[in-house]
Amino acid sequence: MSRPLDDIRIITVEQYGAGPFATQYLADLGADIVKIENPASGGDVGRHVGPYFFGENDSQFFQSFNRNKKSVTLNLKDPEGYAIFRDMAKDADAVFNNLRGDIPEKLGLTYDALKDINPAIVSGHLSAYGRTGSRKAWPGYDYLMQAEAGYLSLTGEPGQPPARFGLSIVDFMTGTTAALGLMAGITRARASGVGGDIDVSLFDVAIGNLTYLATWYLRENVITGRDPRSAHPSLTPSQLYKTRDGWILIMCNKEKFWNVLAERIGKPEWADDERFCNFSQRLANRDLLTEMLDEVLLEHDTEYWLEQFGGQVPAAPVNNVGEALDSPFAQERGVVVDTEHSKLGSIKTLASPIRYQGSPVPLEAGHGMGDDTEDELRKIRDDDGWIQSLRDKQVI
Repeated sequence: MSRPLDDIRIITVEQYGAGPFATQYLADLGADIVKIENPASGGDVGRHVGPYFFGENDSQFFQSFNRNKKSVTLNLKDPEGYAIFRDMAKDADAVFNNLRGDIPEKLGLTYDALKDINPAIVSGHLSAYGRTGSRKAWPGYDYLMQAEAGYLSLTGEPGQPPARFGLSIVDFMTGTTAALGLMAGITRARASGVGGDIDVSLFDVAIGNLTYLATWYLRENVITGRDPRSAHPSLTPSQLYKTRDGWILIMCNKEKFWNVLAERIGKPEWADDERFCNFSQRLANRDLLTEMLDEVLLEHDTEYWLEQFGGQVPAAPVNNVGEALDSPFAQERGVVVDTEHSKLGSIKTLASPIRYQGSPVPLEAGHGMGDDTEDELRKIRDDDGWIQSLRDKQVI
């Protein structure tokens, strides 16, 4: 099946989470992603992140971020290795990295370093704090950004210690932003013949995703904090409620849903109650409304209420990871698929969330470290002796 990015080629110097997450989406859509891994350091550090492994240099963590990509071992700090990298970049649309902010310039991964061999090259950079400013040489990770950008102050229950997201959400948001930026740069370069640098950072994206909370502070000097039961800061009922066997999350984020909820729980008179008749009144009386809803919802299990709401009231069960993946609707959507691993045969993995022409995109397990090195080198110079000499010198 042809895919939208079949004619895009990107050389990446990436590792761990955010960078590989970015290019994985592009690979899903057909881009030729050639992942450069340093043989001297054991390749992408993600290959060694446990506790679960498929084999040597092949962690389950790594496989979560590197489907549909090639792997080439190459030491960019070696002059001969860097020369090979430049040869690879001559016919590439982009190079991409998620290194510390001061490293791309040192390794020659910037547009200025590569424009002489490819004026249309796009150099994408994903760093912790940016490639300029006082922190460009600082290492940084997702949880640090969640802390500094205010996320921990918004997550969890009031009166409890600050809490992070259960996922590396800043990594994923920054990866998605980087993929968008990279494709925007490639689109412009193809039209103009001139490339350039595209920069995103974990810090900038973490701050940028404060969105309306930032606006409320900048305009009204309001500092949003934590509300009980993961409640929406201004809309209600939009939070967790107790059921007989656990919890349910209900989100009446439009007035019409409140009327339907009241009817479906057998309390139609609540819709016109002056204490609950609109968003502002319900917010003013949220604690009382929570008690009243709990009392009703505790009469039945979560599944019963989901059936009663029947897609007319936005609601969801509170699942653990296993329940989420095993749920009938997840199975209906095909979110778990089998893919072929070079050594293990068929393994289960998550499907790409992108569907092209209504169909899931093809998936291939992440390649072993260096599996594609020889094939890529032969595109530059089909010479057995040369390739062996690179191995002997540990360039590859």
